[in-house]
Amino acid sequence: MLDNLNSWEFIGLLLIALLIFGERLPKVIGDGMRMLRGLRAMATNATGDLSKELGTDIKLEDLNPKAFVRKHLLSEEDEAALRKPLTGIYDDLKGELNTAGKLAAETKANVNAMASATPAASSSTAATPATARFDDAT
Repeated sequence: MLDNLNSWEFIGLLLIALLIFGERLPKVIGDGMRMLRGLRAMATNATGDLSKELGTDIKLEDLNPKAFVRKHLLSEEDEAALRKPLTGIYDDLKGELNTAGKLAAETKANVNAMASATPAASSSTAATPATARFDDAT
């Protein structure tokens, strides 16, 4: 839960909590921990009740609707039928990407071959770019 906080942010949060709650901070932390234990107990009871009602083994992770439907309501054949069109599209896209990668590599090789085959022009024979001259018509 606090994985994305660095140490300075965590220390800042502790100081803010100390300023807000003062001497009541230990009591507030205890109440928060008691609430978390209560929520975990409620989730455990809910999964137990669902397991008894449905007759299957349900874990807390199965309460995600996608995971629940995939694991308990769809058979393997149904899931394969749902994935079949997407698998074909994925394979076609993968083939196109491979082809594009090969063409890019060939193009890069051709450009490198052309650059190495062209003799370097000496500085005395190199043409200077022509500067454009515009006459003012007004």
